[in-house]
Amino acid sequence: MSAAPRTGRPVERGPLRRLLDRLSGPQDRPDPDESGDDAATTGCTRISDCGDRQIVKVTGTLRTVTLRPRAGVPALEAELYDGTAPLDVVWLGRRAIVGIEPGRKLVASGRICISQGRRVLFNPKYELRPLGRE
Repeated sequence: MSAAPRTGRPVERGPLRRLLDRLSGPQDRPDPDESGDDAATTGCTRISDCGDRQIVKVTGTLRTVTLRPRAGVPALEAELYDGTAPLDVVWLGRRAIVGIEPGRKLVASGRICISQGRRVLFNPKYELRPLGRE
């Protein structure tokens, strides 16, 4: 039973409740700050439109960056998100790359593959977008 008064107005949520809602909500929901419109202005393909074995140029924001070995080889993995879908970007043989960090915007190009139901781009050509213009 709710302890909120019945005044007809919606109950405002506090900052902690809003944070918990954001963290526990679906991860595929587009963020207002991350729209797929960047792709159209830079001549890039939206990640959701990328198919298996297609050569693409995509842009977005890095959500996560992790070191995850693949077959005994170090691999730096990042999740790129453009507001339409996530894309795993993997640099094999790398433990770290200067500038590759969560929150950074970049443009990447290469051949997409589908691995375990996710789009993956191995060893892409990439361009970091300048800081401060984001």
